[in-house]
Amino acid sequence: MITATRFHDFSYGHRVVGHENKCRGLHGHNGRVHFECAAERLDIVGRVIDFGVIKSRLCQWLEDNWDHKMLLWNNDVVASELLGGLLEPACLDSIYLVPFNPTAENMAEYLRTVIGPQQLAGTGVYLRRVQVDETRKCSAVSQAD
Repeated sequence: MITATRFHDFSYGHRVVGHENKCRGLHGHNGRVHFECAAERLDIVGRVIDFGVIKSRLCQWLEDNWDHKMLLWNNDVVASELLGGLLEPACLDSIYLVPFNPTAENMAEYLRTVIGPQQLAGTGVYLRRVQVDETRKCSAVSQAD
């Protein structure tokens, strides 16, 4: 197996439902996601995948969907309240509902197992590892065996 990795920086907000400390409230991060793509062999040019393809398929997905958005679990009562009328209509597009409690661990797993296969379809490459750096000091990893 051979891998190629590219990272992308993005800004997002979230809250962690059930958290015992300050992360239970709405707050934001300047995060970084590392995408590690893998293949059994190199292509004819000598690459796993062109770094520009990682950028256009995975980094662009982040940019379009999660950058400068408030990531909220679709089961979160706060999401229901905000979407139920507390926000001005112009702000509604700044909320992105996710099917999980938006911890760094769950974000990494979702990107690797759901978004990766969708975005890399047809390339012959798979997303082997995703690392979500919530801060410079804290990160979570989802990795295929």
